[in-house]
Amino acid sequence: MTTTPGIPGTASTDNPADERPDQQAQDPGGFSGGVSSDARHAAVRAGVRRLGALLGEALTRHEGPELLALVERVRMLARGEDGGTELAAVLDSVDARQAILLARAFTAYFQLANITEQLHRAREISDRPRSRLRDLADRIAEAVDEGAVDPGLPAEVMRRLQLRPVFTAHPTEASRRSVLETLRGIADLLDATDDPRRPGADDERLARRLAELVDVLWQTDELRVERPKPADEARSAAYYLTSIAAEVLPDLLEELDTAFARIGVELPVAARPLAFGSWAGGDRDGNPNVTPEVTLEVLNLQYEFGIRALTALVDRLVRELTASTRVVGEVSDDLLAALAADRAALPEVYDRFIRLNAEEPYRLKCSYILARLAGTRARLAAGAPHVPGKDYLRPTDLVDELELMRVSLAASHGELVANGPLRRAIRTASAVGLSLATLDIREHADAHHAALGAIYDQLAELDVPYRDLDRPARLALLSAELAGRRPLLGAVPPPLPERVARTLELLTMVRHALDQYGDGVIESYIVSMTRDADDILAVAVLAREAGLVGLGRPPGTSSGPGSGTERHGPVVPAVAWARIGFVPLFETVAELRAAGTLLDRLLADPSYRALVAARGDLQEVMLGYSDSSKDAGITASQWEIHKAQRELRDTARAHGVVLRLFHGRGGSVGRGGGPSGEAILAQPFGTLDGPIKVTEQGEVISDKYILPQLARQNLEITLSAVVEASVLHRTSRLTEQALAGWNGTMTAVADAAKDAYRSLVADPALVPFFLAATPVEELGNLNIGSRPSRRPGGSGGLADLRAIPWVFGWTQARIILPGWFGVGSGLAAAREAGAGGELAEMYRSWHFFRTFLGNVQMTLAKSDLAIAQRYVSALVDPATAALFDVIRDEHERTVREVLAVTGQAGLLETAPVLRHTLLVRDAYLAPLHALQVSLLARTRAAGDTADPQLRRGLLLTINGIAAGLRNTG
Repeated sequence: MTTTPGIPGTASTDNPADERPDQQAQDPGGFSGGVSSDARHAAVRAGVRRLGALLGEALTRHEGPELLALVERVRMLARGEDGGTELAAVLDSVDARQAILLARAFTAYFQLANITEQLHRAREISDRPRSRLRDLADRIAEAVDEGAVDPGLPAEVMRRLQLRPVFTAHPTEASRRSVLETLRGIADLLDATDDPRRPGADDERLARRLAELVDVLWQTDELRVERPKPADEARSAAYYLTSIAAEVLPDLLEELDTAFARIGVELPVAARPLAFGSWAGGDRDGNPNVTPEVTLEVLNLQYEFGIRALTALVDRLVRELTASTRVVGEVSDDLLAALAADRAALPEVYDRFIRLNAEEPYRLKCSYILARLAGTRARLAAGAPHVPGKDYLRPTDLVDELELMRVSLAASHGELVANGPLRRAIRTASAVGLSLATLDIREHADAHHAALGAIYDQLAELDVPYRDLDRPARLALLSAELAGRRPLLGAVPPPLPERVARTLELLTMVRHALDQYGDGVIESYIVSMTRDADDILAVAVLAREAGLVGLGRPPGTSSGPGSGTERHGPVVPAVAWARIGFVPLFETVAELRAAGTLLDRLLADPSYRALVAARGDLQEVMLGYSDSSKDAGITASQWEIHKAQRELRDTARAHGVVLRLFHGRGGSVGRGGGPSGEAILAQPFGTLDGPIKVTEQGEVISDKYILPQLARQNLEITLSAVVEASVLHRTSRLTEQALAGWNGTMTAVADAAKDAYRSLVADPALVPFFLAATPVEELGNLNIGSRPSRRPGGSGGLADLRAIPWVFGWTQARIILPGWFGVGSGLAAAREAGAGGELAEMYRSWHFFRTFLGNVQMTLAKSDLAIAQRYVSALVDPATAALFDVIRDEHERTVREVLAVTGQAGLLETAPVLRHTLLVRDAYLAPLHALQVSLLARTRAAGDTADPQLRRGLLLTINGIAAGLRNTG
């Protein structure tokens, strides 16, 4: 066998009773990016072998056989048993150019292996004989028949169902979009090659084009020349969303419609069971690059992409809606009236198309819609006001026109077309709107208090400066202020410090955006580091000043009796209006523990409660997984988030509001990552009641959405989990006594784990150890995000480092500490206290605990302390290197305790195919790790005089290891 680079030697509930009887442990292959079956694994190996041969040819063609020989020598030495001594000597001797070529060769292998695995993972998921949605609908119908579910509940939940994945701009995607597009092309060719329907004559053509794209991949620079701007991040999100809108949503949402129609549950036309969000251009917390001007630039860009997607959608309808009145008879009176109004508003469209479409009213109607979409694009580009009839302000106006056609067609025996192409278009247009995604705004709580402090200090009406008020005093002040009617700033605001002015400009910009782009383009204003109710009331008061919320009737409408109270009135206002909602973000263990109390205090405020009522009695709350994990370790973070959800659920019910949880998960286990469907089903009972938001970050976006067929399956899995949790997991079926026992055991595990973790991070040796043993300092040069990796104004310690580079750095050195440290100590403490049998039962029967340990097990399998030892030996000062013994001891303890609880002899014992896949990857990761260690040592020794090409080679190893491990941040 010819050896080529990159070719392996072989070629939701709180309780157990809420589980489905057939519930199995999660498939780890779905999280790892691999496949689960032997047959699919063999297909992956064959595909990688083919692509590896093409890569070897590309290397030889561009760099000569010497590079291929060097790659093979390094790969073989990495498998040696001399502790890497000879390999280190070889790598220390390569020059900068050779280092770059080596890093690129191994990185290209992982890129090709990943796309092949993704393709076959999609095929494996598609092998299911029935869709998950159909299976779920049948189980819900069975539950209704058995009396376990109220007959009206499924339809009620479906009316408010909305899964909203939110694409963030967090910097963990190391791959450039140019590379991702090339890989998408390679996957399409592999798919075509395996198609049994293709003619044999295509073999040579497909093989040549595959070789072309592998060659293009080798010629493409993996590193960005400069750090992306927020608009670049928005374009990246739009790239995926445009593909999803065209290739995924029509079929997926039709399947949802069909599956539930079979059991008598019809989705309303206005329903949006699936929608999307974005943070690109809206996340200001710690990112000075996101200004109000940038946010407006991003919104305009989103609308440009969104209008293109809708234009393509309606263009398809023009080709499909060929119904002629000479054949099908009359159209509805409503449609005729709409066409007459269209003619009056857009006479030029009538004059152009009436000759062609005189007897094709549906095509003519589509022509008017296309004209209004073009008019919307022109209006936004010019910054002009909306003109009714000539352009769109709200996506619902377009959806209403499509529904008008659907009803007309259905009434004239055209049900198949009405409920086929037209219904698919309606669902897709409802999902993506005019902007593809709703933009969230996020700002730190301190920014709002700083602004209010400057304003109140100028008013000089407080006994002490605003910043000196304690939280109860601030809460009382802001509650009274929100209930009152006076303007704080007046028509002409006084001069304010620049930072304060920018905060006020942000809120003014939001109002301008809603006026220009329509309500709904921005819905949620997220307050980072929310610690008490005053943090939310602060931004509510400022939003009132900006004309975004208010008590009484909205401006421009007539007022009536009971429209509000004076400043200190205790009565809930009869009328309020709110163009945006306010979202507390709980990010640390202390805030998570107080989340229920804080929400209760907030909703008990009459004025704020009125604003929530104005938003349809919907209160959104965001849970931060990354910072809570960095604060207290993975175990305490996961348990506190689980408990916080219970408290928030109960508080929302007590106040009569619908709770929409926003889960701020990262890609890695250390930042709350894991299979989305499993995570949703592992939530406490009753926390889901239709709406939910989840972040999609970094490399997880490309992993889930680069291939349409994979995007379809991932969205279906998550959507099914949301419906299942909302309908079937509403109540607990476990006795309070039994649940209390498991809660106590889990609390003991979390407390002991937190103590172990905080003992580690409190060690003065940790920060220098981390900075030396990982390439985290070099990560900032990788240009993978617009957001700085450190918080501004810090002292350079651990607290200043964001959670993302904290996880990314440990992952590069294969320690992956945030995903497991402390778990072993927690489990051992519980076992030593006599809870060993209870832990095993919790793993067998409690979805939350099983999902948690499953994710930890995956992280342990990806960690490699033998490789980590090389980083420590070569890079860490002996004065701090002893900390590695603490890390090693906890790793061994965690593996031992996890195996004891799960009843396995080894990690991933139940997933042998995945275990083998990871072993094969390790054989190709080892050379990259060794090269990274060498380059780190050489560049650090040289300091400012280091060869820029050596630094480039180092950054390429970071890229390659990220590609090889997946789920890096």
